[in-house]
Amino acid sequence: MRHSSAPGATQPDTTAVQPTTTFREATIDDLPVVERRDDLAGIPTVVLEGGEGPPVVLLHGPGEFAALWGRVVPQLTETHRVVVPDLPGHGATGRPTDGPLDAERWLAWLRDLVARTCTRPPALVGHLAGGALALRHAIEGGPVERIVLVDSAGLAFSRPAPSFATPLAGFLAHPTERSRDRFLGRCMYDFDGMRTEMGSRWDPFAGYVLDGMRAPGTRSAVLSFVMALGMRPIRRRDLARIPVPVSMIWGRHDLQNRLRIAESAAARFGWPLEVIEDVRDDPCWERPEAAVAALRGALARPLRRHLPA
Repeated sequence: MRHSSAPGATQPDTTAVQPTTTFREATIDDLPVVERRDDLAGIPTVVLEGGEGPPVVLLHGPGEFAALWGRVVPQLTETHRVVVPDLPGHGATGRPTDGPLDAERWLAWLRDLVARTCTRPPALVGHLAGGALALRHAIEGGPVERIVLVDSAGLAFSRPAPSFATPLAGFLAHPTERSRDRFLGRCMYDFDGMRTEMGSRWDPFAGYVLDGMRAPGTRSAVLSFVMALGMRPIRRRDLARIPVPVSMIWGRHDLQNRLRIAESAAARFGWPLEVIEDVRDDPCWERPEAAVAALRGALARPLRRHLPA
């Protein structure tokens, strides 16, 4: 990995308390990317970029960070130019100091990101509320070639299973090792198997997650992301008039945005749906090989203009 800054870019606020970078650095150092620092819509932003070809922007979900895409980035950079930001208030990216982080600011940030990093309309791949952000960007007329939703919010009212909602609330209210592991255990289909697979990288990962949630401003950024984009569904008539192809990739056992939400959208809008087995809400993390195959299929589909129903 290499580091660079856009000409005239504003550096992230070094006075802000940042979580430990051990896991982040160890992950991105192994990726074929350059780290870019830029000011986007007044928000100091850190972006990973790598590969050549049609641009693909990967938008993570609330409480996540760019490095979580690291298990699929190397394969995607073989055929695409991949842009992976830490979203506002997440990872190493700051928050605005001149106004609220509301839906309008989220959309302005994404428009600026696309304008600064993509020479042509990109494919937007959005996870959880990152998917809702991609959809709203398209509805508002932002440049986009296609959208790939990964266990996306925005298609129905947010009604996670109680077995997920309770550990999430506990981790947000009191981020401890115990509440973190209880929450992560509901995010992953095979929590113990994932810890075994990651081996010596599990503790740095778990520490980064905990330190990130304890960092000042993180919880408010997570809540603003969810409240602005992830709680209420986008109107069906707005979804129906999205002018670019939309595909969906979903974990079979998602407890946040359950599979029936994607099945309903597939039936209503004709959006292709790929279901990944033995996964909860993050196929790209739990089953990267299957997720890469699904992503490549979605990115290779012919560009047919979507006609409103």
